[in-house]
Formats: sequence, C-alpha cells, structure tokens
Amino acid sequence: MERSQIEALATQFIKGKIDFPEQVNPRVQAIVLRIVTDLMQTINDLKITADEYWTGVEFIGDLGKEAGLLSPGLGFDHFMDLMIEEDLKAAGLDGGTIRTIEGPLYVAGAPEEKGFARLDDGTDVDNGTVLFMQGTVYGNDGKPLPNAKVEVWHANSLGNYSFFDESQSDFNLRRSIITDENGHYAFRSIVPLGYSVPPDGMTQKVLGPLGRHGHRPAHIHFFASAEGHRKLTTQINIDGDEYLWDDFAFASREGLVPEVTMVEDAEQLTEKALDKPYASIDFDFHLVKDIDTPVQGSEVERRRAQG
Repeated sequence: MERSQIEALATQFIKGKIDFPEQVNPRVQAIVLRIVTDLMQTINDLKITADEYWTGVEFIGDLGKEAGLLSPGLGFDHFMDLMIEEDLKAAGLDGGTIRTIEGPLYVAGAPEEKGFARLDDGTDVDNGTVLFMQGTVYGNDGKPLPNAKVEVWHANSLGNYSFFDESQSDFNLRRSIITDENGHYAFRSIVPLGYSVPPDGMTQKVLGPLGRHGHRPAHIHFFASAEGHRKLTTQINIDGDEYLWDDFAFASREGLVPEVTMVEDAEQLTEKALDKPYASIDFDFHLVKDIDTPVQGSEVERRRAQG
C-alpha cells in the first residue's frame, strides 16, 4: 500500500466520523492521527502478520504497570530528557546540573528534615556499606541557596525500593531535605544496589529478543528545587558498578558519577559512631533560573505513588 493511501485511511478513521464535535481536542486528535498513520505504515513496510499484530495487542493489554519500566528500557525516558534539553538551550537556559530520568519508583510525601537526614531505618546496616553524602545547592547566580529542597530516594542493599517492597518500613531510604542557611544538605544512608527488571516480566519479554539485559547500575535519585529556579530531576550513579555505562535505562551520563571515597580513619569513624569503614560522596546541585515563558520539563505531570 502506498503512503498516500495509508494517510487517507488513517485520516478517515480518526477524523472522518466525528459524533461529538464539541468534545474534539485538536492536540489529541493530531497526536493519535500521527501514531495511527505511522503504525499502519510500519505494519505495511514490515509485512506484520495478523498473528504478530494480535500478539502485540495482547502484550499491551498485559503490560500494565510495567509500562514504567519498558519506557526507559526502549530509550523513551532518555529521549524526552534530550528533547527537554533542546528546548532549554533554545530558551537560553542551558547549564546547571545535568538532568536524567526520574524512573517509576518515586513516592510523594517523604518526611522532611532540615540540613541533614538519615534515610535508612537501620535494618540494612549489616548487609550494606554506610554512606554519607553531602553537598551544596547553588542558584543561577552561583551563590548557595538556603531553604532549597533536595528530595532523595534509592534502593536498599537488595535493589528494592520501599513502598513497592512491602517488607521495608514506610519511607525507608526516602527523605526531603531542606538546605541550611549555607545551602548545604547532607544525609546518612547505605550504598544502594542496582535493580533488574522482573526476569519473567513483560519488559524482559521485549528486551530478550533484542539481545539486551534489564539491569541498572546502583544509583540515587534526586529532585532539587528552589524558589525562582527550575526543578531539577536527576540521579547519580555509584562509581565502579558493573553496569555503570551499560544501564538498560540509558540514564548514565557524564557528570553524574561522583567519586566514592572509602573512609577508614579511626578518628572519623569514631566521630560518626561507626566501627567499620563508610563511603562518602560529595555532590553539588546547580539550578537554572525559571522564566515567565514556560519551558517544559520543570514540573512534569505524571502519575506518581502517594505514601
């Protein structure tokens, strides 16, 4: 079938019969028309059979909540970040800390602390390495930002996240930290482990035939925000992880892999009330200004879990 024929068919299906014109959303109509046209073209070009088509329909029906894993696994989350960065650059707002994907495991409502927070509930201390992370939030003018908010969440030593893993306490490894008068934040936690998609899940059913694994390197997620500045979505990866530059979600980026220092000095251990070495990470956040003309990507509207 010729492209013109496909376009005519798709237009007929999407725009040819409108029963309730007052309900038409032109933006939705344009997006659906493009998707339907391109999908029909794909079916035509690749000679997709009826069996293959209905396998795809059934897959979509079964995908459910794993859509949040499949999206980054196929590169869409990273692609959206690149699109946002293009828009920021066009608006003269490039610079600041590099953004990267949010992922599907944020939970709203984490307890709020001032300056310093302990993220872990203590149950994982014997299984993992204690982590202290600290830094400063800077504004567009390069000055520290008091009362900025740093939201942080990450997995435990088994690669599992609280809320989604019911064996963990509420908001374990999740906090919101308000920077002190010097713009500093700090927290104690444990070094996380990277996670993998369910081996028998819907995401792996796509990744497998593509010859790909479903592993993520160990990482820590952040939102950083302050009045007059764009909200930043980012994460750091733990240096030395096997999958550091082979992330199935394509979220590893230069500038987001800070040095991990192992602290063994007896005096420093005593100061932290520890009897074994701990990991330390320094990382600063640099925010860019907000402007009156909206540019996408500061506050992204999406369904998120509520704690």
